[in-house]
Amino acid sequence: MIVCKFGGSSVADADQIRKVQSILSADERRQVAVVSAPGKRNKDDDKITDLLYQCNDLVRKGQSCRQVFNVIARRFSEIARALGVEEKDFAGKLDEIRYQIDAGKGADYAASRGEYLSAYIISKFLKWEFIDAADVIVINSDSTVNEATYQRLAERLEKGKRYVIPGFYGETEQGVLKTFTRGGSDITGAIVSRALSAELYENWTDVSGIFRADPRIVENAKVISSMSYKEVRELADVGASVFHEEAIAPIYHLGIPINIKNTNKPEDKGTMILPESSAKGLSGVSVRTGLSMIKLRKLMLFKKSGMRHALLTMLHIFGIRPCYSLFGIDSIVWFFESKMASDSVCSSMCERLKTEYKLDSISVEHGYAVMGITGTSEAMGKGCLDAITALCKKGIEVVSVNQGASDTSVLIGIREKDAKEALAAVYEKLFG
Repeated sequence: MIVCKFGGSSVADADQIRKVQSILSADERRQVAVVSAPGKRNKDDDKITDLLYQCNDLVRKGQSCRQVFNVIARRFSEIARALGVEEKDFAGKLDEIRYQIDAGKGADYAASRGEYLSAYIISKFLKWEFIDAADVIVINSDSTVNEATYQRLAERLEKGKRYVIPGFYGETEQGVLKTFTRGGSDITGAIVSRALSAELYENWTDVSGIFRADPRIVENAKVISSMSYKEVRELADVGASVFHEEAIAPIYHLGIPINIKNTNKPEDKGTMILPESSAKGLSGVSVRTGLSMIKLRKLMLFKKSGMRHALLTMLHIFGIRPCYSLFGIDSIVWFFESKMASDSVCSSMCERLKTEYKLDSISVEHGYAVMGITGTSEAMGKGCLDAITALCKKGIEVVSVNQGASDTSVLIGIREKDAKEALAAVYEKLFG
Protein backbone atom coordinates (compact mmCIF):
# COMPACT_ATOMS: atom_id res chain seq x y z
CA MET A 1 0.00 0.00 0.00
CA ILE A 2 1.15 3.53 -0.83
CA VAL A 3 0.01 6.61 1.09
CA CYS A 4 0.05 9.84 -0.94
CA LYS A 5 0.13 13.36 0.47
CA PHE A 6 -0.68 16.22 -1.90
CA GLY A 7 0.44 19.73 -0.96
CA GLY A 8 -1.33 23.04 -1.51
CA SER A 9 0.03 23.59 -5.01
CA SER A 10 -1.19 20.11 -6.02
CA VAL A 11 -4.80 20.95 -5.09
CA ALA A 12 -4.80 24.67 -5.91
CA ASP A 13 -7.51 24.38 -8.55
CA ALA A 14 -9.56 21.85 -10.52
CA ASP A 15 -6.88 21.27 -13.16
CA GLN A 16 -4.36 20.37 -10.47
CA ILE A 17 -6.82 18.05 -8.77
CA ARG A 18 -7.35 16.22 -12.06
CA LYS A 19 -3.59 15.62 -12.08
CA VAL A 20 -3.98 14.17 -8.58
CA GLN A 21 -6.68 11.83 -9.91
CA SER A 22 -4.38 10.71 -12.73
CA ILE A 23 -1.53 10.01 -10.32
CA LEU A 24 -3.74 8.00 -7.97
CA SER A 25 -5.24 5.94 -10.78
CA ALA A 26 -1.81 5.16 -12.26
CA ASP A 27 -0.97 2.76 -9.42
CA GLU A 28 -3.62 0.68 -7.66
CA ARG A 29 -1.43 0.54 -4.54
CA ARG A 30 -2.18 4.25 -3.96
CA GLN A 31 -5.12 3.81 -1.62
CA VAL A 32 -4.98 6.80 0.73
CA ALA A 33 -4.74 10.48 -0.24
CA VAL A 34 -3.90 13.06 2.43
CA VAL A 35 -4.57 16.55 1.11
CA SER A 36 -3.70 20.12 2.04
CA ALA A 37 -5.78 23.27 1.62
CA PRO A 38 -5.61 24.90 -1.84
CA GLY A 39 -2.40 26.87 -2.25
CA LYS A 40 -1.45 29.69 -4.60
CA ARG A 41 -2.42 29.45 -8.27
CA ASN A 42 0.08 32.16 -9.15
CA LYS A 43 2.56 34.41 -7.31
CA ASP A 44 -0.09 37.09 -6.68
CA ASP A 45 -2.65 34.64 -5.29
CA ASP A 46 -3.44 33.87 -1.64
CA LYS A 47 -3.23 30.54 0.14
CA ILE A 48 -6.58 29.47 1.57
CA THR A 49 -4.98 28.85 4.98
CA ASP A 50 -3.65 32.42 5.09
CA LEU A 51 -7.14 33.75 4.32
CA LEU A 52 -8.64 31.62 7.08
CA TYR A 53 -6.11 32.97 9.56
CA GLN A 54 -7.12 36.46 8.40
CA CYS A 55 -10.76 35.64 9.16
CA ASN A 56 -9.88 34.59 12.69
CA ASP A 57 -7.75 37.72 13.23
CA LEU A 58 -10.62 39.97 12.09
CA VAL A 59 -13.05 38.27 14.45
CA ARG A 60 -10.60 38.65 17.36
CA LYS A 61 -10.50 42.39 16.65
CA GLY A 62 -14.30 42.57 16.69
CA GLN A 63 -14.55 43.05 12.93
CA SER A 64 -16.51 41.16 10.29
CA CYS A 65 -14.73 38.45 8.32
CA ARG A 66 -17.52 38.16 5.75
CA GLN A 67 -15.62 39.80 2.89
CA VAL A 68 -12.54 37.60 3.28
CA PHE A 69 -14.62 34.48 3.87
CA ASN A 70 -16.58 35.16 0.67
CA VAL A 71 -13.28 34.94 -1.24
CA ILE A 72 -12.67 31.53 0.35
CA ALA A 73 -16.20 30.34 -0.40
CA ARG A 74 -15.96 31.43 -4.06
CA ARG A 75 -12.66 29.60 -4.46
CA PHE A 76 -14.08 26.32 -3.20
CA SER A 77 -17.28 26.77 -5.20
CA GLU A 78 -15.25 27.30 -8.38
CA ILE A 79 -13.22 24.15 -7.72
CA ALA A 80 -16.34 22.10 -6.98
CA ARG A 81 -18.22 23.27 -10.09
CA ALA A 82 -15.23 22.59 -12.33
CA LEU A 83 -14.96 19.05 -10.91
CA GLY A 84 -18.69 18.36 -11.24
CA VAL A 85 -19.26 18.24 -7.48
CA GLU A 86 -22.71 19.56 -6.65
CA GLU A 87 -22.68 22.66 -4.46
CA LYS A 88 -25.49 21.30 -2.31
CA ASP A 89 -22.99 18.71 -1.05
CA PHE A 90 -20.93 21.33 0.78
CA ALA A 91 -22.81 24.68 0.82
CA GLY A 92 -24.11 23.96 4.31
CA LYS A 93 -20.58 23.22 5.49
CA LEU A 94 -19.43 26.66 4.32
CA ASP A 95 -22.24 28.32 6.27
CA GLU A 96 -21.42 26.33 9.40
CA ILE A 97 -17.71 27.14 9.16
CA ARG A 98 -18.33 30.87 8.82
CA TYR A 99 -20.73 30.74 11.79
CA GLN A 100 -18.15 28.97 13.95
CA ILE A 101 -15.37 31.40 13.00
CA ASP A 102 -17.67 34.34 13.76
CA ALA A 103 -18.48 32.70 17.09
CA GLY A 104 -14.79 32.77 18.03
CA LYS A 105 -13.97 29.08 17.64
CA GLY A 106 -10.28 30.04 17.36
CA ALA A 107 -7.28 30.05 15.06
CA ASP A 108 -6.77 26.28 14.95
CA TYR A 109 -10.38 25.68 13.96
CA ALA A 110 -10.33 28.40 11.30
CA ALA A 111 -7.02 27.31 9.76
CA SER A 112 -8.02 23.64 9.61
CA ARG A 113 -11.13 24.25 7.54
CA GLY A 114 -9.13 24.65 4.33
CA GLU A 115 -7.92 21.06 4.57
CA TYR A 116 -11.34 19.86 5.66
CA LEU A 117 -13.18 21.37 2.66
CA SER A 118 -10.41 20.41 0.24
CA ALA A 119 -10.54 16.75 1.31
CA TYR A 120 -14.33 16.70 1.30
CA ILE A 121 -14.61 18.02 -2.27
CA ILE A 122 -11.81 15.79 -3.55
CA SER A 123 -13.41 12.72 -1.95
CA LYS A 124 -16.67 13.49 -3.76
CA PHE A 125 -14.79 13.94 -7.05
CA LEU A 126 -12.78 10.72 -6.69
CA LYS A 127 -15.71 8.82 -5.14
CA TRP A 128 -13.41 7.74 -2.32
CA GLU A 129 -14.43 7.66 1.34
CA PHE A 130 -13.88 10.86 3.33
CA ILE A 131 -12.49 10.56 6.87
CA ASP A 132 -12.32 13.63 9.08
CA ALA A 133 -8.86 13.85 10.66
CA ALA A 134 -10.48 15.03 13.90
CA ASP A 135 -12.08 11.59 14.27
CA VAL A 136 -8.83 9.63 14.05
CA ILE A 137 -5.83 11.82 14.92
CA VAL A 138 -5.12 12.78 18.54
CA ILE A 139 -2.61 15.59 19.13
CA ASN A 140 -0.90 16.21 22.45
CA SER A 141 -0.56 19.66 24.00
CA ASP A 142 3.05 19.89 22.72
CA SER A 143 1.81 19.19 19.15
CA THR A 144 3.21 15.65 19.08
CA VAL A 145 1.12 12.66 18.05
CA ASN A 146 -0.76 10.79 20.78
CA GLU A 147 -0.30 7.00 20.51
CA ALA A 148 -4.09 6.53 20.57
CA THR A 149 -4.06 7.84 17.00
CA TYR A 150 -2.67 4.64 15.56
CA GLN A 151 -5.31 2.46 17.20
CA ARG A 152 -8.07 4.74 15.93
CA LEU A 153 -6.72 4.66 12.39
CA ALA A 154 -6.22 0.88 12.45
CA GLU A 155 -9.85 0.43 13.51
CA ARG A 156 -11.18 2.88 10.90
CA LEU A 157 -9.15 2.06 7.78
CA GLU A 158 -9.93 -1.14 5.91
CA LYS A 159 -7.44 -2.63 3.49
CA GLY A 160 -8.69 -2.56 -0.07
CA LYS A 161 -10.76 0.59 0.43
CA ARG A 162 -9.71 4.07 -0.73
CA TYR A 163 -9.76 7.13 1.50
CA VAL A 164 -9.23 10.88 1.42
CA ILE A 165 -8.09 12.44 4.71
CA PRO A 166 -7.47 16.14 5.39
CA GLY A 167 -3.98 16.93 6.63
CA PHE A 168 -2.68 19.43 9.20
CA TYR A 169 -5.07 18.86 12.12
CA GLY A 170 -6.65 16.51 14.63
CA GLU A 171 -8.14 16.82 18.09
CA THR A 172 -6.79 16.85 21.64
CA GLU A 173 -7.79 14.14 24.11
CA GLN A 174 -10.38 16.63 25.37
CA GLY A 175 -11.97 16.85 21.91
CA VAL A 176 -10.66 20.34 21.05
CA LEU A 177 -9.59 20.77 17.44
CA LYS A 178 -5.83 21.38 17.13
CA THR A 179 -3.43 21.90 14.21
CA PHE A 180 0.17 20.92 13.72
CA THR A 181 2.65 23.65 12.76
CA ARG A 182 2.48 25.01 9.19
CA GLY A 183 3.27 22.32 6.67
CA GLY A 184 1.78 19.78 9.06
CA SER A 185 0.00 17.82 6.34
CA ASP A 186 3.37 16.10 5.85
CA ILE A 187 3.03 14.85 9.42
CA THR A 188 -0.51 13.57 8.78
CA GLY A 189 0.73 11.60 5.78
CA ALA A 190 3.46 10.03 7.92
CA ILE A 191 0.96 9.16 10.67
CA VAL A 192 -1.31 7.35 8.21
CA SER A 193 1.70 5.60 6.65
CA ARG A 194 2.71 4.23 10.03
CA ALA A 195 -0.82 3.15 10.94
CA LEU A 196 -1.08 1.15 7.71
CA SER A 197 2.56 -0.02 7.67
CA ALA A 198 2.72 1.42 4.16
CA GLU A 199 5.40 0.19 1.78
CA LEU A 200 5.96 3.78 0.60
CA TYR A 201 4.95 7.31 1.56
CA GLU A 202 4.75 9.58 -1.49
CA ASN A 203 4.83 13.31 -0.83
CA TRP A 204 3.61 15.20 -3.90
CA THR A 205 4.51 18.86 -4.30
CA ASP A 206 5.43 21.38 -7.05
CA VAL A 207 9.14 20.53 -7.29
CA SER A 208 10.88 17.37 -8.45
CA GLY A 209 12.44 16.55 -5.10
CA ILE A 210 14.73 18.22 -2.58
CA PHE A 211 17.38 20.40 -4.20
CA ARG A 212 21.00 20.59 -3.10
CA ALA A 213 20.38 24.33 -2.64
CA ASP A 214 17.43 26.71 -3.00
CA PRO A 215 16.84 26.88 -6.79
CA ARG A 216 15.47 30.41 -6.40
CA ILE A 217 19.00 31.47 -5.41
CA VAL A 218 21.13 28.90 -7.22
CA GLU A 219 19.71 28.51 -10.73
CA ASN A 220 21.60 25.34 -11.61
CA ALA A 221 20.92 23.55 -8.33
CA LYS A 222 20.46 19.82 -8.78
CA VAL A 223 17.96 17.48 -7.13
CA ILE A 224 19.24 15.12 -4.44
CA SER A 225 18.46 11.57 -5.58
CA SER A 226 18.68 9.96 -2.14
CA MET A 227 19.23 11.09 1.45
CA SER A 228 18.80 9.75 4.96
CA TYR A 229 16.16 10.60 7.57
CA LYS A 230 18.82 12.41 9.58
CA GLU A 231 20.04 14.47 6.63
CA VAL A 232 16.57 15.66 5.61
CA ARG A 233 15.76 16.73 9.18
CA GLU A 234 18.97 18.69 9.50
CA LEU A 235 18.66 20.31 6.06
CA ALA A 236 15.06 21.30 6.82
CA ASP A 237 16.14 22.83 10.12
CA VAL A 238 18.31 25.35 8.28
CA GLY A 239 15.73 26.51 5.78
CA ALA A 240 15.02 23.79 3.22
CA SER A 241 11.21 23.77 3.26
CA VAL A 242 10.13 21.01 0.86
CA PHE A 243 9.46 18.47 3.63
CA HIS A 244 8.47 19.04 7.28
CA GLU A 245 11.28 17.84 9.56
CA GLU A 246 8.82 16.53 12.20
CA ALA A 247 7.21 14.20 9.67
CA ILE A 248 10.08 11.72 10.10
CA ALA A 249 9.07 10.91 13.69
CA PRO A 250 5.94 8.76 13.08
CA ILE A 251 7.67 6.45 10.59
CA TYR A 252 11.18 6.49 12.04
CA HIS A 253 11.11 3.07 13.71
CA LEU A 254 9.34 1.35 10.82
CA GLY A 255 11.83 2.67 8.26
CA ILE A 256 9.15 3.53 5.70
CA PRO A 257 10.75 5.19 2.65
CA ILE A 258 9.52 8.62 1.54
CA ASN A 259 9.51 9.76 -2.08
CA ILE A 260 9.27 13.52 -2.74
CA LYS A 261 7.58 13.84 -6.15
CA ASN A 262 6.33 16.55 -8.52
CA THR A 263 2.60 16.57 -9.27
CA ASN A 264 3.30 18.48 -12.49
CA LYS A 265 6.06 16.08 -13.59
CA PRO A 266 5.09 12.69 -12.16
CA GLU A 267 7.59 10.93 -14.39
CA ASP A 268 10.52 12.55 -12.51
CA LYS A 269 12.11 10.23 -9.94
CA GLY A 270 12.23 12.86 -7.20
CA THR A 271 14.13 12.37 -3.95
CA MET A 272 14.05 9.18 -1.92
CA ILE A 273 14.34 9.64 1.86
CA LEU A 274 15.52 6.45 3.55
CA PRO A 275 16.48 5.38 7.09
CA GLU A 276 20.07 5.26 5.85
CA SER A 277 21.05 6.47 2.40
CA SER A 278 23.57 4.59 0.27
CA ALA A 279 24.69 7.89 -1.26
CA LYS A 280 28.12 9.07 -0.13
CA GLY A 281 29.52 12.56 0.21
CA LEU A 282 27.69 15.85 0.72
CA SER A 283 23.97 16.08 0.04
CA GLY A 284 22.98 19.74 0.25
CA VAL A 285 23.40 23.23 1.64
CA SER A 286 20.74 25.60 2.94
CA VAL A 287 20.56 28.82 4.93
CA ARG A 288 18.19 30.03 7.64
CA THR A 289 17.79 33.79 7.93
CA GLY A 290 16.00 36.11 10.37
CA LEU A 291 18.14 35.23 13.37
CA SER A 292 19.51 37.20 16.29
CA MET A 293 22.43 36.29 18.54
CA ILE A 294 22.77 36.41 22.34
CA LYS A 295 26.36 36.54 23.58
CA LEU A 296 27.09 36.28 27.30
CA ARG A 297 30.24 35.86 29.34
CA LYS A 298 31.14 35.28 32.98
CA LEU A 299 34.39 34.11 34.51
CA MET A 300 33.98 30.53 35.79
CA LEU A 301 30.50 30.49 34.20
CA PHE A 302 29.99 26.75 34.42
CA LYS A 303 31.61 26.22 37.81
CA LYS A 304 28.20 26.45 39.44
CA SER A 305 26.04 23.39 38.70
CA GLY A 306 22.85 24.05 36.71
CA MET A 307 23.93 27.48 35.42
CA ARG A 308 23.24 26.66 31.77
CA HIS A 309 19.76 25.37 32.56
CA ALA A 310 18.97 28.39 34.75
CA LEU A 311 20.00 30.84 32.04
CA LEU A 312 18.00 28.99 29.41
CA THR A 313 14.94 28.94 31.66
CA MET A 314 15.18 32.71 31.99
CA LEU A 315 15.28 33.06 28.19
CA HIS A 316 12.11 30.98 27.98
CA ILE A 317 10.39 33.32 30.46
CA PHE A 318 11.07 36.17 28.01
CA GLY A 319 9.67 34.11 25.11
CA ILE A 320 13.02 33.25 23.54
CA ARG A 321 13.75 29.66 22.56
CA PRO A 322 17.20 29.33 20.96
CA CYS A 323 17.58 27.20 17.85
CA TYR A 324 21.40 26.91 17.84
CA SER A 325 23.98 27.01 20.66
CA LEU A 326 27.74 27.40 21.07
CA PHE A 327 29.66 27.09 24.34
CA GLY A 328 33.09 28.28 25.43
CA ILE A 329 34.87 27.86 28.75
CA ASP A 330 33.33 31.08 30.12
CA SER A 331 30.79 31.99 27.42
CA ILE A 332 27.60 31.04 25.62
CA VAL A 333 26.29 32.07 22.20
CA TRP A 334 22.64 31.42 21.38
CA PHE A 335 20.94 32.07 18.04
CA PHE A 336 17.17 32.62 18.03
CA GLU A 337 14.48 33.81 15.63
CA SER A 338 14.41 37.61 15.74
CA LYS A 339 10.62 37.71 15.64
CA MET A 340 10.47 36.05 19.06
CA ALA A 341 11.30 39.23 20.96
CA SER A 342 11.22 43.00 20.42
CA ASP A 343 14.19 45.25 21.22
CA SER A 344 12.55 46.30 24.48
CA VAL A 345 12.05 42.68 25.55
CA CYS A 346 15.66 41.87 24.67
CA SER A 347 16.88 44.88 26.66
CA SER A 348 14.86 43.89 29.72
CA MET A 349 16.07 40.32 29.47
CA CYS A 350 19.73 41.34 29.25
CA GLU A 351 19.40 43.65 32.22
CA ARG A 352 17.77 40.97 34.36
CA LEU A 353 20.22 38.23 33.39
CA LYS A 354 23.24 40.44 34.02
CA THR A 355 21.95 41.47 37.44
CA GLU A 356 20.70 38.08 38.68
CA TYR A 357 23.66 36.03 37.45
CA LYS A 358 26.35 38.72 37.79
CA LEU A 359 27.44 38.32 34.19
CA ASP A 360 30.54 40.11 32.96
CA SER A 361 28.75 40.95 29.71
CA ILE A 362 25.62 40.14 27.70
CA SER A 363 24.36 41.50 24.39
CA VAL A 364 21.79 40.80 21.69
CA GLU A 365 22.65 41.50 18.05
CA HIS A 366 20.33 41.18 15.05
CA GLY A 367 20.87 40.39 11.38
CA TYR A 368 22.34 36.89 11.41
CA ALA A 369 21.85 33.69 9.42
CA VAL A 370 23.02 30.09 9.84
CA MET A 371 24.12 27.99 6.90
CA GLY A 372 23.88 24.22 7.15
CA ILE A 373 25.80 21.66 5.09
CA THR A 374 24.62 18.05 5.25
CA GLY A 375 26.07 14.77 4.10
CA THR A 376 27.76 11.63 5.32
CA SER A 377 30.16 11.83 8.25
CA GLU A 378 33.19 11.00 6.07
CA ALA A 379 32.60 14.13 3.98
CA MET A 380 31.98 16.64 6.76
CA GLY A 381 35.58 17.63 7.53
CA LYS A 382 36.54 18.51 3.97
CA GLY A 383 33.10 19.98 3.32
CA CYS A 384 33.46 22.37 6.25
CA LEU A 385 36.96 23.44 5.16
CA ASP A 386 35.88 23.95 1.54
CA ALA A 387 32.83 26.00 2.60
CA ILE A 388 34.85 28.31 4.82
CA THR A 389 37.45 28.72 2.06
CA ALA A 390 34.72 29.71 -0.39
CA LEU A 391 33.29 32.25 2.04
CA CYS A 392 36.69 33.77 2.78
CA LYS A 393 37.45 34.15 -0.93
CA LYS A 394 34.24 36.17 -1.26
CA GLY A 395 35.15 38.30 1.74
CA ILE A 396 32.16 36.97 3.70
CA GLU A 397 32.58 37.04 7.47
CA VAL A 398 32.32 33.70 9.26
CA VAL A 399 30.71 34.41 12.64
CA SER A 400 30.69 30.87 14.05
CA VAL A 401 31.32 27.25 13.13
CA ASN A 402 29.67 24.26 14.80
CA GLN A 403 31.05 20.90 13.71
CA GLY A 404 30.79 17.78 15.79
CA ALA A 405 27.38 18.20 17.38
CA SER A 406 26.12 16.07 14.50
CA ASP A 407 28.14 13.73 12.30
CA THR A 408 25.99 14.59 9.27
CA SER A 409 25.99 18.40 9.34
CA VAL A 410 28.07 21.52 9.84
CA LEU A 411 26.53 24.85 10.89
CA ILE A 412 28.20 28.12 9.90
CA GLY A 413 27.04 31.46 11.28
CA ILE A 414 27.13 34.41 8.88
CA ARG A 415 25.61 37.87 8.52
CA GLU A 416 22.09 37.86 7.09
CA LYS A 417 23.02 40.41 4.43
CA ASP A 418 25.49 37.87 3.01
CA ALA A 419 23.11 34.90 2.98
CA LYS A 420 22.34 34.66 -0.75
CA GLU A 421 25.91 35.33 -1.88
CA ALA A 422 27.20 32.85 0.71
CA LEU A 423 24.80 30.12 -0.39
CA ALA A 424 25.75 30.56 -4.06
CA ALA A 425 29.48 30.56 -3.27
CA VAL A 426 29.37 27.46 -1.08
CA TYR A 427 27.14 25.56 -3.55
CA GLU A 428 29.57 26.32 -6.38
CA LYS A 429 32.52 25.13 -4.30
CA LEU A 430 30.87 21.94 -3.04
CA PHE A 431 28.68 20.89 -5.97
CA GLY A 432 29.56 23.06 -8.98
